[in-house]
Amino acid sequence: MSDLLERFAAAPKPATKGGAGIVFDLLREEIISLALAPGTMLSRQELQERFGFSSTPIRDALMKLQEERLVDVFPQHATVVSAIDLDLARQGQFLRRSVELELVRALALAPQPTVLARMRSLVRQQTAFADLGEHEAFAAADHAFHRCLYDAAHMAVLWELVRRQSGHIDRLRRLHLPKEGKMREILAAHTAILDAVEAKDPAAAQDALRDHLSRSLDFVPSLRELHPTYFRN
Repeated sequence: MSDLLERFAAAPKPATKGGAGIVFDLLREEIISLALAPGTMLSRQELQERFGFSSTPIRDALMKLQEERLVDVFPQHATVVSAIDLDLARQGQFLRRSVELELVRALALAPQPTVLARMRSLVRQQTAFADLGEHEAFAAADHAFHRCLYDAAHMAVLWELVRRQSGHIDRLRRLHLPKEGKMREILAAHTAILDAVEAKDPAAAQDALRDHLSRSLDFVPSLRELHPTYFRN
């Protein structure tokens, strides 16, 4: 692993208290990254052995994942990673785009040098990750880039709300990320957003962000052809 990857992996992460929270965060990340693909069976006994927790935090974590519709729980039978639901993906995309259009407008009207410097740094990191073909690190930096918009407006709670509603669209984006040229397309979009913000041009910043966050659903037919079992009928 490169020094850059090591530094990014070592960056402070928000602390999560309690066994259920730890299990939830880790399983959620594996589901979003598709390390746990749609249709994967989750054995409570195996999860207890893996994480070293009793049945209660495992149950509570799976219930939280069910609330986000990332798993389907069949009582007394099995828990399965849910298929990607396109209706939920559309709703998640709409919510995030609506919120971030207002956030990027606010930042363009009153640019914050420290926020913009952080976002430029993340674009440089993403460029390096794209060169290395490191999809997971690239995706993490992508989320950090957008998180900056919420931090600039002091809306961390809103970020969590949007993130919890975005599991299905995030899986769709992650499925699309390895496509040739996709990471470069995202880098170009992030650069255009930053250029417009620094130019104090809210309309251009919104146009760039709207275009950036509106493309994932356009590729559903080809993704569904490649991964038919990943999608809900």
